[in-house]
Amino acid sequence: MSRMSELVKRAFTDTTTTEGPVEAVWNGVVLARSDNTVVVEGNHYFPPEAIKREHFSTSSKQTVCPWKGRASYYDLNAGGESNPAAAWYYPDPSPAAAHIKDHVAFWKGVQVRPAATL
Repeated sequence: MSRMSELVKRAFTDTTTTEGPVEAVWNGVVLARSDNTVVVEGNHYFPPEAIKREHFSTSSKQTVCPWKGRASYYDLNAGGESNPAAAWYYPDPSPAAAHIKDHVAFWKGVQVRPAATL
């Protein structure tokens, strides 16, 4: 089995869905909340309808993952501050990553945690 095949197999093995709601928070602002994220390689991918679009603007940054495909990024704006390219998604993923198409994941100081109860 090639190294790439091993990575893809492991990524599928490590894919889970969440039990209970989680939220993405940065600068004191909830950016996304869902009880239906998909966890791939330790990252929660939020469904597109779960993000609060008013805090997101399109970034010019793109990267390539060998098995998921080309990632596009969002800049985040919350609490009067910006966090460039702090969220990413796959608008046209490879067939192996089709289950996370347009789902949004976070990094660069964004905290993903169990959602606060009301």
